[in-house]
Amino acid sequence: MIVELGHFALILAFAVALAQAVIPMLGAHKGWRDWMVVANPLASLQFALVAFSYAALTYAFLVSDFSVKLVVDNSHTLKPLIYKISGVWGNHEGSMLLWVLTLTLFGACAAWFGGNLPASLQARVLAVQSAITAAFMAFTIFTSNPFTRLAFPPFDGTDLNPLLQDPGLAFHPPFLYLGYVGLSMSFSFAVAALIEGRVDAAWGRWVRPWTLAAWVFLTIGIATGSWWAYYELGWGGFWFWDPVENASLMPWLFAAALLHSAIVVEKRETLKSWTILLAILGFGFSLMGTFIVRSGLLTSVHAFAMDPERGVFILMILAAFMGGALTLFAFRAPILEAKGVFATISRESALVVNNVLLSVSSFVIFIGTMWPLVAEMLFDRVLTVGPPFFNTAWTPFMVALAMVLPIGSMLPWKRANLSRAMQPLWGLAVFSVAMGAVTWALQTGHSPMVPIGIALGLWVVLGASADLWMRTGRGALGNRLRRLARLPRADWGKASAHAGVGISVFAVAALLGWETEDIRVVQIGGTYYYGGYDLTLASVDRVQGPNYTSTMATIEAHREGRHITTLFPEKRFYPIAGMPTTQAAIDRSITRDLYITLGDPQDSGGWAVRTYIKPFANWLWFGCFMMALGGVLSLSDRRYRIAAGAARKSGPNSAVPAE
Repeated sequence: MIVELGHFALILAFAVALAQAVIPMLGAHKGWRDWMVVANPLASLQFALVAFSYAALTYAFLVSDFSVKLVVDNSHTLKPLIYKISGVWGNHEGSMLLWVLTLTLFGACAAWFGGNLPASLQARVLAVQSAITAAFMAFTIFTSNPFTRLAFPPFDGTDLNPLLQDPGLAFHPPFLYLGYVGLSMSFSFAVAALIEGRVDAAWGRWVRPWTLAAWVFLTIGIATGSWWAYYELGWGGFWFWDPVENASLMPWLFAAALLHSAIVVEKRETLKSWTILLAILGFGFSLMGTFIVRSGLLTSVHAFAMDPERGVFILMILAAFMGGALTLFAFRAPILEAKGVFATISRESALVVNNVLLSVSSFVIFIGTMWPLVAEMLFDRVLTVGPPFFNTAWTPFMVALAMVLPIGSMLPWKRANLSRAMQPLWGLAVFSVAMGAVTWALQTGHSPMVPIGIALGLWVVLGASADLWMRTGRGALGNRLRRLARLPRADWGKASAHAGVGISVFAVAALLGWETEDIRVVQIGGTYYYGGYDLTLASVDRVQGPNYTSTMATIEAHREGRHITTLFPEKRFYPIAGMPTTQAAIDRSITRDLYITLGDPQDSGGWAVRTYIKPFANWLWFGCFMMALGGVLSLSDRRYRIAAGAARKSGPNSAVPAE
């Protein structure tokens, strides 16, 4: 009964979404306020209905209701509770319901917290958002119904994909969806502004929090996915340029460009065309990622579906919204004329360079991802585009971005003197280059990647610190420290995010340049020396898990006669799914990870053991955390609340004052 109610709630929510897409938009066009305000309760109702529908599906998983086909295909009575919950979204149909739930959540938040918006703009934003929601609800109901019943339920299910039975994958998809879907709000704001014919500083301030929230969620989602790939797949890597990984990275780059571009609209009322276009492309590439993951067009280790018919439906959604938005963008070009002018050397110009680098790098990833398909369709050639292409083609853009980042942050608006802006940075630049040179001199037989990474990482981190320090003005050290503590959270957020970029640049360079690997056969009781450690394979045992059997090794690690840690790499086999997985054992520290995986038994009686020394691996996750923290700090800045309050006092059509 609960499952039927969940299905009915989803259908009812679809009807509400259609009404919300039409009535407020018509009311805004005619100036009928009563029709415009209908958007708010409809958005709340829509979210409540979809939330109930999602809760009903979750209930079916929790009680192992095997009359529901989705539960049979993705659950099992022996599966741990956390994976029963994550199993709801660990498949195509359930993940689409989560996608729809997230769409309605953002729409409801725009209704709940959008009281500072002009009534007509809020109505149009909610109408566009609801049109997107209605399209995905139709896709879910008509092609991917998660509530399909079975006439003859089996006694048990076939279990969830073992690769997804992991804490990292329990949290990765929800954060990723919050990021993907969050960009729909930026898209809705862009389309609503084009329809209304108004893109100004107030609009730039309104769109920034939504974009920033989406970027934060996407950062966390990508980081958790990378972390999962690092330790779960047993390959020892953190990024493989897989099509699904690329599908999340592309909108993240566009969102980063959009964030910086919206700042220029807010401060200087220029780069309007850039900002609107980036808002459209950011969500467009989110839809493109959905198409890649669910169409079966490109293969991936973590694609959700292999159904071309579903892919065509998603492609129609992509064509409708992207085609419509870009057409509207072309017709509304005159209203996007910039009011502010700026010199070649200015912060505006630096942000334009930032946008170009981020956008072009995203298109490079898109070309590399889709080129095998294009080559097969047009030239009848089977090609593989792998890490060598992406590393060669994408890295120069990131190097250029890291070089420009500290300088652009120090430049004033409108017109700048480059030599004056560089005065506090010259010493930092010399120090960064010197540290890179020292690293180059000390290392032997290694790639120049690490010295370059150290120089660039230091340059970005020190540049972010210098930018923060320069905002304290002049005077005694104590006064400047007090002013530093009182700086707005947005300033601290900017410094944290930029520093996170620098830390991640260094970590990636260190991992790729200094990582070492050893593969050997080890007898039980045997000891081998590697990377400064004496490693002893003490035993290999059979262990019974809740829904799997494990072959678990016990490896003792010593250094200079002192016991460091005991590691337990294992190979698991899930009998219901009939699939093995590799579980790496990792001893983490500030400067390195000792990473060990267990291979297959050998005819000689020993076991294959793969050992890695991964320098500064944890710095990569810390850098991502710093970036996400920077976004959260900026979101909490009191100036957003002050501006919202001022807008409410001034009336619905008042512009929010610039900082």
